[in-house]
Amino acid sequence: MKQHVKTALALTIIVATIVAFAYYITHHPQIVDQLRHVPPWLLFALLSLYGVAFLGYMFVTRGSLHLYGKHIPLQENILFNAYSSLVNFFGPGQSGPAFRGVYLKKRHNLRVKHFVFTTLVYYGFFGVLNIMLVCAGSRPWWQTLLLMALAGAGSVLVVLWYKKRSHIGKDARLTITNIAWIAAATVLQVIALLFIYALELRSIQSDLSWAQISAYTGIANLSVFVAITPGGIGIRESFLLFSTQLHHISNTTIVAASVIDRAAYLVFLGLLFVLVIGLHAKDKLHIKDNV
Repeated sequence: MKQHVKTALALTIIVATIVAFAYYITHHPQIVDQLRHVPPWLLFALLSLYGVAFLGYMFVTRGSLHLYGKHIPLQENILFNAYSSLVNFFGPGQSGPAFRGVYLKKRHNLRVKHFVFTTLVYYGFFGVLNIMLVCAGSRPWWQTLLLMALAGAGSVLVVLWYKKRSHIGKDARLTITNIAWIAAATVLQVIALLFIYALELRSIQSDLSWAQISAYTGIANLSVFVAITPGGIGIRESFLLFSTQLHHISNTTIVAASVIDRAAYLVFLGLLFVLVIGLHAKDKLHIKDNV
């Protein structure tokens, strides 16, 4: 899909989401009452958990570079991920991955095809973990374990087959240590997101079970694979609203929790912006030279 078409489609989805949200709030004023009773400590808790998720993505970056024998210093890793998070949200059509690929190629000589391979490895773990969450919240435990085992084994076989048959991953150091590092970092990120959604949902409806929250989290996270809007605005909400038979959470709760999440994440991005500006990330990362 051409970039201008994706941008136009993203803008259309965002506008439609805003209109739909305004319409829904008008006809369901109880949402405003629910939001008024949100405890003040919730924002601090959500920002802390978003920080943990951000740390997880830093570890993913470190592990991905290690697959090709490369290293990124701690400060650069922090600033790089902060800058790419801002680019991904505010840039046109999910610009983060493109920025990351270009930067790592010019700054760390990580070839684009190698960046694609490391991204596929990360997405493989991310996808399997979130499928597990969906199943854990909607299927019997033995089915969840069986599907998890099959999905995990299938992912490993696909990666190994792809590495063998394609030049894209033939140079990767797929050692147990490197793979375990990326897997553990992805687990940390997914757990942080699970608790983020748990706090948001239970601040609106306290009697929700962990099974419901688990399914909700998995569905919300899987929506990232088709998100073409900043932060998946409109896409994630659509996934959640059309999958109520899996998580059994009401539309009113979904909308209210989504408002809380969007507001908290914007504040988190604001903190990242202050960090980027305060530490002169653009100069330290040599953005003009590398991108």
